[in-house]
Order: sequence, then C-alpha cells, then structure tokens
Amino acid sequence: MFGRLRFTTAPGRAAPLVVVALLVAGCASANKTSSTAASAASSGGASSSAMPGMNMGTSSTGSGGSVSANGIKPVPTQVLASTTWQGMKITAMATTPVPFVIYNGTSEQVVKPGNASFHLMVMLSDATTGVAIPYSTVWATISKDGKVIYDERQWPMISRYMGPHYGNDVRVPGAGTYQLSLLVSPPVSARHVEYQNVWLGPHRVNFTFQWKPVS
Repeated sequence: MFGRLRFTTAPGRAAPLVVVALLVAGCASANKTSSTAASAASSGGASSSAMPGMNMGTSSTGSGGSVSANGIKPVPTQVLASTTWQGMKITAMATTPVPFVIYNGTSEQVVKPGNASFHLMVMLSDATTGVAIPYSTVWATISKDGKVIYDERQWPMISRYMGPHYGNDVRVPGAGTYQLSLLVSPPVSARHVEYQNVWLGPHRVNFTFQWKPVS
C-alpha cells in the first residue's frame, strides 16, 4: 500500500517511532466550520456524517443516496472494540477514509485513501485519566473466514480533534464478521513512576467486529 515507505519491522518487535503522521483531512482539518455531509441511514437507523472539518463537497448519488466527494463516502465514526491492559485502554475505531501526510523528518508525502473501506484508528490511553499514550507501536491484522485480508502497521498520528493515535486506511471486501488482532508494543520512552513495571512487553488483543459498508 505504501510502496517504499512501508515499514518492514516484523510484528512483535518494539521499535522507536521515527515517523510522525498528520491527518490533513477529516480528523485533522483546521477548519471546524467546513461543510459536512450526511449519508444514508446505516444499520439501526442512525444517520452518518463526515468528521469535523472534512469538506465533502456537494456531489450526490441522487435522492435519498449517500453524499460523497471524490468517490469517498462518509463513514459513521464507530467503536469496533475496546479492552484494558494493565491500566491502558485499547480502543479500535472506524471512521471515514481520509488522506494523511507522512513526515519522515525531512519531507512529506500524502497517502490517499484510494478505495479504502474505512480509516482504522487505534486509541491508547490511560484507563483512569483518559490521557493518550504515545511512543508505542501498533500492528493490525484483519481476517475473515480464516483468511488474512489486512496486515499493516498503524502509523503514529497526531490530529487536532482526535489527539495522538495510531491509524491507517483499510479495505475489506464487504459486509460481514471480521476478526481484528492488535499487537501493541511497549511505549519506548522515559516514564514517571506511576507507569513503572507496566507495559514492558508486547501485548496482543483479539476482537470480533461486524462491518456493514455505507449504502
């Protein structure tokens, strides 16, 4: 997906973070008042809308259809799964696929969502205070019926509205039941004493989630 920029670090290895990724649309837009768009009703009858600041334009699929821009349909922000590990809350969320910028210390490159189904965000935070936990490495694997369909590192990201998290655009083949496996490596940083003796090794969590594309 990322060509020469894709990391080759194998799952399970903790490595210092060397890339800062900035979302430039959706969850990191500077314009809170940009137009948003509602999609057709999703499962359960809830309507969906673009993330704050995402300008979805005025393109439409017709009366009653989903509004889209550049072929991207807004995805309702939804929690796929959540758990807690040694006081660290691990939450996987899905939202609208967005372009984002990878900065390697000297240059930037925009990664476009292409035909991605959703933008996967993994939020690591203190389960008590809600404060985001950076300096970790997250690897996500998605399977369906025993077949791996996605196996990528989640980029460490910063966002004006979502804060520090780990994310990537993901494509799945359609509606159905999926298995999500997250490998969370220990944060590589100095720590205050309240975080002594926790998160000292990689930790894997496994979830099952239901996915239904925006109609």
